[in-house]
Amino acid sequence: MAAIKLVLEVLFLYASACFGSVVASEEGLENLYNNIKEDATLDTFTLVRKYGYPCEIHRMYTEDKYVLEMHRIPYGKYNTSRENRPVVLLQHGLLSTSAEWVLMGTDKGLGYLLAEAGYDVWMGNARGNTYSRSHVSIKPSSTIFWKFSWHEIGYYDLPAMIDYVIKETGCPKIQYVAFSQGTTAFWVMASTRPEYNDKIIAMQALAPVAYVGNIRSPLIKAIAPFTNSLERIMRLIGSNEFMANGWINEIAGQKLCLEESITQSLCTNILFLLCGYNAQQLNRTMLPVVLGHTPAGASTRQMIHFGQLYNSKKFTNFNHGWLKNKRTYGTFTPPAYNLSAITTPIFLHYGDNDWLAAPEDVNYLWREIKSVIGKYRVPHPKFNHLDFIFAIDAKKLIYNRIINIMSRFI
Repeated sequence: MAAIKLVLEVLFLYASACFGSVVASEEGLENLYNNIKEDATLDTFTLVRKYGYPCEIHRMYTEDKYVLEMHRIPYGKYNTSRENRPVVLLQHGLLSTSAEWVLMGTDKGLGYLLAEAGYDVWMGNARGNTYSRSHVSIKPSSTIFWKFSWHEIGYYDLPAMIDYVIKETGCPKIQYVAFSQGTTAFWVMASTRPEYNDKIIAMQALAPVAYVGNIRSPLIKAIAPFTNSLERIMRLIGSNEFMANGWINEIAGQKLCLEESITQSLCTNILFLLCGYNAQQLNRTMLPVVLGHTPAGASTRQMIHFGQLYNSKKFTNFNHGWLKNKRTYGTFTPPAYNLSAITTPIFLHYGDNDWLAAPEDVNYLWREIKSVIGKYRVPHPKFNHLDFIFAIDAKKLIYNRIINIMSRFI
């Protein structure tokens, strides 16, 4: 009983921060504990509606016939005006989904904050994740389904989502906010299909990823030298999907990462090993929710493509091998993306302790994209990659500034 009481007391300390409400009894604390366990298992649509916000599900087709699912928060719970709302598209990072914009709670999730700030919020889902695992004629069990990297996400998925949102809302231009791989996909789209620059009013790039030569993540650095071999091995064993949402997430969400679990340090260490260390901003109480939704699946080619960038120190198309490169690109080596074709007004937001979007690489990107208007360092020396989404003080450290910048383009 003492252990249970301690758990409840710890949860009480996080209650206001996580859910915007003060819980003043053991019964209330137990409800919070149950909420955390439940939130780890809910899909984005149900999670948003659970906390009193409107939510819609939208599906669209890409040019290459993948079926994507988007989630929309058309207005806020408190700011319920529905007229003349500016439109924003949020695009998640690698191994994630639309849930990352809402799972931290109504006073911390950027999706909720933008809805209350007056935006019509659309949250995308890239092919291959939990919500976008369909194709007109190809099943996810087929190897062919997974023959894509983040290049296809940028070339096909983002244009399909942008065109759908513009058609559905009647708004000719929208704002775009992206995290990690969501920024990578944007660089692909805006450089290879430059007409889409005119459809984006401004872009907020959180932990922007293009050049990755200075990655500090020991896990990524260990895998990168074997990327080409990894693809062959995965093909031989028939594994084309990387870390799908499934039993690992369920175990992590319901057992391994609960506040009282002795294995919770394992969950935090895995995150830190991949993305950097910032114990001060990690809300351990919410780990079951985070790991209940992520990882959410990706193609192994997405991982391999990032590994190729690390090895080459360049931002290039996928390297198929010299023979297929010649057939595909007309050259024996994959061509670099033409970042000079990007004309959308861009704001880069980075952290000093980001092991995946290192400040040195962000600086290089800043010099390469001529339409970058601002480059902003998060004022916290330990701020890391995942902190852009999951930090306890994300609203104060980064989101308030982003919303303020966005307001200048309304």
